[in-house]
Amino acid sequence: MGVAKSWRFSLTPAAAKLALLQHQNGYNGGGGGGGGAAKLQSLRSPKTTPFSPRQRKQQQPPATRRWSVVCGLMLFGLGLVSLFTGHVASDLEWWYTQRVANHGLYLKLTGNGREAIDVWKSKYSKFYYGCSERGRHYPPAKKEKASNGYLLIATSGGLNQQRTGITDAVVVARILNATLVVPELDHHSYWKDDSDFVNIFDVEWFMSSLAKDVTIVRRVPEKVMRSMDKPPYTMRVPRKSEPEYYIDQVLPILLRRRVLQLTKFDYRLSSNLDDELQKLRCRVNYHALRFTKSINELGQKLVMRMRQMATRFVAVHLRFEPDMLAFSGCYYGGGDKERYELAEIRKRWATLPDLSPLDERKRGKCPLTPHEVGLMLRALGFTNDTYLYVASGEIYGGEETLRPLRELFPNFYTKEMLANEELKPFLPFSSRLAAVDYIVSDESDVFVTNNNGNMAKILAGRRRYMGHKRTIRPNAKRLSALFMARDQMDWDTFAKKVKSCQRGFMGEPEDMKLGRGEFHEFPYACICEKPSSSIENKDHHTQVVKDSTRKTRNPYNVYSREKALHVSMKRNTGKSERDHENDEVFPD
Repeated sequence: MGVAKSWRFSLTPAAAKLALLQHQNGYNGGGGGGGGAAKLQSLRSPKTTPFSPRQRKQQQPPATRRWSVVCGLMLFGLGLVSLFTGHVASDLEWWYTQRVANHGLYLKLTGNGREAIDVWKSKYSKFYYGCSERGRHYPPAKKEKASNGYLLIATSGGLNQQRTGITDAVVVARILNATLVVPELDHHSYWKDDSDFVNIFDVEWFMSSLAKDVTIVRRVPEKVMRSMDKPPYTMRVPRKSEPEYYIDQVLPILLRRRVLQLTKFDYRLSSNLDDELQKLRCRVNYHALRFTKSINELGQKLVMRMRQMATRFVAVHLRFEPDMLAFSGCYYGGGDKERYELAEIRKRWATLPDLSPLDERKRGKCPLTPHEVGLMLRALGFTNDTYLYVASGEIYGGEETLRPLRELFPNFYTKEMLANEELKPFLPFSSRLAAVDYIVSDESDVFVTNNNGNMAKILAGRRRYMGHKRTIRPNAKRLSALFMARDQMDWDTFAKKVKSCQRGFMGEPEDMKLGRGEFHEFPYACICEKPSSSIENKDHHTQVVKDSTRKTRNPYNVYSREKALHVSMKRNTGKSERDHENDEVFPD
């Protein structure tokens, strides 16, 4: 309690003056040791006092009575100050440990008082763990016959965008007390992958692991379908709809029609839900959605082959395919050829607005190039002997675009390089290839992205949940200006500025801030603090976490409380989050 001590010591001179005044006015005995003790004993024992209180008051000289009043007021004031400063000191000390001491872990002490981060592992990871257990009073799932009807879900986008839709579909089924039919994957998006749910995910595990939350069936029973007068009602709900919207607008239709289909189901549920529903999201995303045996085995083989070459490696997710660049509206220096090719691809989305490439870059909306990713990693401290696993699809510009990254990191590997023959059955299916990249990226020591698309968000949230494994997301808004000016500074200056830009974007627990990102990226309700007894380095733990006998404060709990207040206020005012229909269509 260093801050508290400083407050206490600041009060010592006042206490000393008070003691001196008491001594001068006869309050510590008045004479020698014996007389003082006798007088003190007489004050403690009313029975031996020869005078009544009124008489004693009359015996005291006026000056003494005045000092009594002054001393009493001073003692009363000191009591109030002590009460106030106790709370202030406690709050200041918590603020210090969370905001100042935390940065002591984040930065290696140098002449200017800052430290270089450990780029391979967060020192905070041992303080937290993923927690998504059902609450004690969590009601069981509605049985199929007792439910309000059957909910059909048609997801949209690439693998990870569909993953968010599947996760939210389970939560919506829970909100509606509906029986969920195994979601239908998107066969008509840019990737043209005709894989079904059973081709990518373990459907039996999905159904059984969520049996206590939602009843899930493979299909609507034939008997129900034959009894319907009309085909299933189809509707599309607005983006990020609140639970109240589903209760007020969707449930009546479900009750009336018995079978209801929700289409293009991606990001159709608000990020702000109560903790029980958020924990359900985590159970779906991090536990129930398990890849099929064939996908998982291949992914683990690639991880093993990377580990055989290096004890630790970095996975880089490069979202630099032609569709991504066209959708972003950014320009990468390819001249008229690039402008024409990306403009042609962009025509596929008629509602996309015209964008200024320079403005988009200044806003941090442009994915980093492979070269920029390599420069960022080298500036952060990764040496050129670091092993890289590059997860990507078709890179715009091909090998010429990748060449600068290969030169910076010669130990450069992809799934095609690690599994040539074994990968052939997966080649026609982009979602299955993306699933293999997902597994290797999840198992890597460090995960790095060049944009903040769906895979980046999903894996960032999962890696937080699984122990805060190092996850680096570029601060593109600040880095873009730095990359454009890199020729105007030496390497040391550039590296120093990159490290400064990346503070708060390195996957530390304290990176969580109110209103920052989607729940899939920051699963605050599913992160718990470990008890101090389970952490070996207790001395270090006490610097960051309060004594175990007191209620702890951690960035996730504070974020959760503030988020709940934010949701309550938003709902009371009747406001609802609505995003443009084009949001998050292609950043997968």
